[in-house]
Amino acid sequence: MEMQQIRYFLAVAEELNFTRAAEKCNVAQPSLTRAIKLLEDEFGGPLFHRERANTHLSELGRMIKPHLQQIVADSREAKRLAQDFSKLNKTKLKVGVMCTIAPNQLVELFGSLHSRYPGIELELTDASALQLDARLLEGDLEVAIYCLPGEEPDERLHVMPLFREQMMMAVHAGHPLAMRNTIRLPDLEGQPYLNRVNCEFYGCSLFDGCAPWNMVYRSERDDWILAMIASGLGFGFMPENCITHPGVVARPIIEPEYWREVNLVTVRGRPHSPALGALVRETMRVKWHGQPAISLNRKAQSAAEKSLIDCSQP
Repeated sequence: MEMQQIRYFLAVAEELNFTRAAEKCNVAQPSLTRAIKLLEDEFGGPLFHRERANTHLSELGRMIKPHLQQIVADSREAKRLAQDFSKLNKTKLKVGVMCTIAPNQLVELFGSLHSRYPGIELELTDASALQLDARLLEGDLEVAIYCLPGEEPDERLHVMPLFREQMMMAVHAGHPLAMRNTIRLPDLEGQPYLNRVNCEFYGCSLFDGCAPWNMVYRSERDDWILAMIASGLGFGFMPENCITHPGVVARPIIEPEYWREVNLVTVRGRPHSPALGALVRETMRVKWHGQPAISLNRKAQSAAEKSLIDCSQP
């Protein structure tokens, strides 16, 4: 059974006249009649009764008509969805964002994406770096923005560096350490420490070479940690651009320094939508803390990166 045969059948069912149906379908009447005959052979019985000038549906024809109408309707809807998809109309894009990235660091990207591609519907997932890593590989997400300092990325992932920022010690403005330009780890010994549960550096060598910090509070919420630091309850370890509370000051930790490199991450070899390609293009176009994406500083983009960007072309 072919779609053309279905359309011919529906035209005859509407017109109840083979000649008018052929004209409506812009086809010769013998071709339309032959197509109806093939359908009747396939369904095992006559679809129409032709009695001189009186053509009407048979019982079999009446029974299958709504089903064939639904096939045509589904075909049109599938074509419409495909056209919307290629033109980025009502196209969903599942994006994972590391919960330790402040919203103001992504506003320009998402605002620019919406301005250029208003048909893309972003579905944002906020999670820890490890959770995003797993969900990306499992296929729950198409793309994620995160980092895992000190770890080599999974070989199945394609990583595009966006920006680097230094990790800082955060204290309230009246803290004695706020008067210093830089902080060394031994300076923090015995100080009350407010722990960010989702810190990317959790479990790394941060505590090597110094006495354990006096942890007094833990939270998954960075905004709570900032509020408690501002209240003078302790110090925190945070990315520089996330320290936005007016009552909190940031001081760089040295010897050693700690930096995080935030990346746009996708899965190698996975078919990518035009919406994802559009997102990649925007991450390469916008500024990250006043600087182009780190990936643009390379001499040449990788083949995978070019492929992602090309996906955005309808």
